[in-house]
Amino acid sequence: MSLSYESEFSCPYCMAPNALEIDAANDVGQAQIVDCQICCQPIELTVHETMEGVFEVHARTDDE
Repeated sequence: MSLSYESEFSCPYCMAPNALEIDAANDVGQAQIVDCQICCQPIELTVHETMEGVFEVHARTDDE
């Protein structure tokens, strides 16, 4: 069984889809800053687990 899950979110700057690997034990409920894979702008991400193995990624600009 894999300990990480693949998810996708849209960049709040350029709306490009970005891939994200989620570590369920460490990423849920934590805020993190990642750069968009297309436009390189900093994105603040928060990951929430809605049910076991199902994750919701909230992406916003770092100045919101």
